[in-house]
Amino acid sequence: MQEQSPYSQFVKNKAHTGNFYGFNPDFVPDTVYGFQSELIEWACLKGRAAIFADCGLGKTLMQLVFSQNCIIQKNKPALIITPLSVSYQTVKEADKFGIVAKRSTDGVAHNCITVTNYEKLHLFNPDDYCCVVLDESSAIKNFDGKRQAIVNKFMRKTPYRLLCTATAAPNDFIELGTSAEVLGEMGRMDMLSTFFINDENSNHPIWWGARWRFKKHAEERFWQWITSWARAIRKPSDIGYSDEGFILPELTVDQHIVESEYEREYELFRLPANTLNEQREERKQTIVERCDKVLSLVDGRERTVVWCHTNDEGDRLEKIIPNGKQVKGGQSDDQKEELFQAFTDGELPVLITKPKIGAWGLNWQHCNHMTFFPSHSFEQYYQGVRRCWRFGQKNKVHIDIVTSEGEAGVMANLDRKAQQAQKMFENLVMYMNDSIRIDKISNHTQKVEVPSWL
Repeated sequence: MQEQSPYSQFVKNKAHTGNFYGFNPDFVPDTVYGFQSELIEWACLKGRAAIFADCGLGKTLMQLVFSQNCIIQKNKPALIITPLSVSYQTVKEADKFGIVAKRSTDGVAHNCITVTNYEKLHLFNPDDYCCVVLDESSAIKNFDGKRQAIVNKFMRKTPYRLLCTATAAPNDFIELGTSAEVLGEMGRMDMLSTFFINDENSNHPIWWGARWRFKKHAEERFWQWITSWARAIRKPSDIGYSDEGFILPELTVDQHIVESEYEREYELFRLPANTLNEQREERKQTIVERCDKVLSLVDGRERTVVWCHTNDEGDRLEKIIPNGKQVKGGQSDDQKEELFQAFTDGELPVLITKPKIGAWGLNWQHCNHMTFFPSHSFEQYYQGVRRCWRFGQKNKVHIDIVTSEGEAGVMANLDRKAQQAQKMFENLVMYMNDSIRIDKISNHTQKVEVPSWL
């Protein structure tokens, strides 16, 4: 093979294409689907990777198999970090496939796959593990600065790393920088300075970011770089496999607008609440009407999830819904896990909680009804809905959105963000498939004689 010129090597070194730190996997269960096997093999070869797979596509299984292969490779324990209560599900899933996984909440590293939750990570020593997996990794961007720093520091020197989530950056792809930083691909600020321009006076739509827009000709390079360390899939056909067995059931969404006597000062007639302060006041003044409407919607149902956003909403809902129990921030982690587990096991008919507490990772295919008070967070809405509306759900899923007349602007913003999220995922899939095609074409063994002038 002809030696590369110094300039060719310089150009190659400047390219942002992601590196390979991994190995060929030794263990892949025969029962995994073809698309899961391909993603597992790719993640093992990368060593540090992200799998952005939709809910119900088997992220838990893929991260367990990835972790087991890392243990085989390094003869050292692996750590999977999950949202609260999801660690139980992870251990159960491991048992199904003959993989040994044990929970730990006190920092003890088991000689196998150790599973804990983000709230306990500060008790663990990163030197004990050859591999760290972040389940529902999108949650890290919502952590406060202290906890996010703990995650970044913990991952920094770990040889093998895997991020798994369905919502990597729901409606602002600049948030992908958080994942890149954790994987060691590039710091978030380095990413911004490489691909974007800070333009406070930009007239671009918000989905480009509040102050950042792509540099000229940088957009394609950005997506190529993202897909060099991440794989995105919402259904198996996104990477060329059959969707058989992965068809979602019907989803219906009804919006209920409650009437209220509340009127803002100096209004001659009812207008939407535009500012955040107006929207907060709107929710506060209409809490009775909205909660009463939720009560009428859940009455008589066998099982329901009721999503709220404030303590006042949660407390009132728990008071008026006979079979409802609330999971809230003031409870201990053990209390929260006990209630989540009771609902998962079918012992609790109505679960009341906030999306920021319970919208990540939990599998509730046994439930097919939810109510929502809308907010500006598309990620919280999407993740909340996908607890029930996910692959493996056998029944139609129905969502009731309860809002007031003044919250029309909130719903419009939520719809806009949903369109932005769809566009971002389409870009990820398109550039990912280009990358996969190029990799497969260039993975040949036939030697080619290169002309001297090249």
